[in-house]
Amino acid sequence: MVVRHWGGVLLIAAATWLVLSTIGGLADGVIERNPMSVEDNLHARQIATQTRVLSRSAMVVVLIAGIAMALMTFPGARQLGASLLASAGVLGIVGGLAAKPVFSNLIAGVQLALAQPIRIDDVLIVKGEWGRVEEITGSYVVLKIWDERRLIVPLTWFIENPFENWTRTGAQILGTVFLWVDYRTPIEPLRAEAKRLVETLTEWDQRVFAVQVTDASDKAIQVRVLVSSQNSGKNFDLRCKLREGLVGFLARQYPEALPVVRSLPTVSEPPAASAA
Repeated sequence: MVVRHWGGVLLIAAATWLVLSTIGGLADGVIERNPMSVEDNLHARQIATQTRVLSRSAMVVVLIAGIAMALMTFPGARQLGASLLASAGVLGIVGGLAAKPVFSNLIAGVQLALAQPIRIDDVLIVKGEWGRVEEITGSYVVLKIWDERRLIVPLTWFIENPFENWTRTGAQILGTVFLWVDYRTPIEPLRAEAKRLVETLTEWDQRVFAVQVTDASDKAIQVRVLVSSQNSGKNFDLRCKLREGLVGFLARQYPEALPVVRSLPTVSEPPAASAA
């Protein structure tokens, strides 16, 4: 009797392991058939995100069901096993959403996989930090910050809070270079130099280019250079190179264009007449 009982437990464990391995293998196969190494990888990132999140959610449900079934083979633990099995059901998850953070993240993961507000390799601004989505697990998202740090954010945070997604529909992006220059700055030569520089830089995708005076203060005028790139990384490099080139151009050709602080000379009062 004891051998039969433990044989049943081992059979349940083996079946659970087989189902988990099958889900993991299918997920890996789907991801490998849609590599993200191509330049335009939006479709591949969509499939990878859905596959990883849904497969991990399914594996959690299968694991809970397997543990519950194994516990139900023990007479003293049947009630506990039945409770876990009920919790793994849809009604049990919805009913215990507020009290069970694990199931809250499970539901959030399914929502993220279906609605896809974020995907693997998306560029996000979260809590003032710029980074790429490196991994989406069953309970949290790993955001790789530009300086190699990792920001760990719970799945439910993305459902309940606003955030910026720079690659929601594509990786193309616009960037700006602002220059504060003197009122004597000749705009047309500056525009021509900016055009010449941007045409020599491979980071520019040739979609958008504009040079405009966007503001004026009592000390200087603001010139904005608007440029486009295929992704945010290239756009950052493009803006840095363009800014360096324009500053160097003004310093060489028009040094009077650099901002200066002017002050009116103080008029001295005539000396008071001496008393007779």
